[in-house]
Amino acid sequence: MNQRRHLLKLVALGGGAVYLSGLAGCASLAKAGTAAASDNFYFVQLSDSHWGFAGPPNPDAANTLRRAVATVNALPVPPEFIVFTGDLTHTTDDPGERRRRLAGFRDIVAGLNVKQVRFMPGEHDAALDRGAAYKELFGETFYAFDHKGVHFIAIDNVSDPGASIGAEQLAWMKTDLERRPKDSPIVVLAHRPLFDLAPKWDWATRDGAQAIDILMQYPKVTVFYGHIHQEHHHMTGHIAHHSAKSLIFPLPAPGSQPTRTPLPWDPANPNRGLGFREVAAEPDAGRYQIEEFDVTRT
Repeated sequence: MNQRRHLLKLVALGGGAVYLSGLAGCASLAKAGTAAASDNFYFVQLSDSHWGFAGPPNPDAANTLRRAVATVNALPVPPEFIVFTGDLTHTTDDPGERRRRLAGFRDIVAGLNVKQVRFMPGEHDAALDRGAAYKELFGETFYAFDHKGVHFIAIDNVSDPGASIGAEQLAWMKTDLERRPKDSPIVVLAHRPLFDLAPKWDWATRDGAQAIDILMQYPKVTVFYGHIHQEHHHMTGHIAHHSAKSLIFPLPAPGSQPTRTPLPWDPANPNRGLGFREVAAEPDAGRYQIEEFDVTRT
C-alpha cells in the first residue's frame, strides 16, 4: 500500500475533523483514493508554540511542544515535510533571552523524525528586532520552494512591527509568481491572516489586500496561516484561507468577547483547543484535504 493510500485509510477510520479545500466541485479525496496520483503528498503544519511562555492559560507549557514532537513522530505515515507557521517562541524584551528561547525551540524540534522542517517567524519572534535574532538561527524570514508540483511561498508579515508585508516583499512575490504558469498550484504560508479577520485584535495584515490582489490572478491558491490560535476557514474569491490551532493555548472566536485573552485552561482536558494539522495535497487538481488532530493523538 503506498503512503497516500495508507493516509486515506486512516481518514476513513476517523480521528480528526476533515476539511476539503480547493476548486469548486472537487470530490472527496477519500473517495478518489484509488486514483491517487504518484505525486500526491502530505505535510504537517504546526503553529504558535510560544516556547518560553509561562502562565495560567497553560500550566504545562514546558511540556506541550515536546508532546507535539512525540505525537508527530508517532504518525503511521511520516509527512514529507513539516512547517511551523510562526510564533515559535513567546515574546521577550531581552535580546539575549529571545535568542535563548529561539535556540531552545530549535533544539526541541530537532527531535522531529522528518528530514525537511521549515520555519517562519511570528511577531513574538521578530517584531521587536525586525527579525534579527530569528535570521541568526533560522535564516530568511520569507522564501519560496517547490514540492512535487506545488509552489510554496512563505510570506513575512510580522517583522514589520506595523504588521505590513512591505513593498519590497510584495514586489518579490509578484516577480516570483510571474515565473510560474498561471495554472500552477500555489500554497501561501503566512503567520497573520492576509484578510481583515479582526483588525482590533491584530488579526489582519495592513497591506494584505495587495498580496491577495496579486494572488487573485492565479486560479489555484490556498493560504495556510497561524496567529489566531484556532481553526478558521475563510474565502476571498476563489482563495481559501485556513488558520491552524496553537500548541500553547486557544484564543476566543473572532469578536466573541471584548478582548482576545486566552481561553481558561481546563485541568480535566488540558489539551483542549490545542493541535496540529495534516494537509494532503493533490497537486494536479490544486486541492487539499485538511485533518485536525489534538496535540496528543490517540
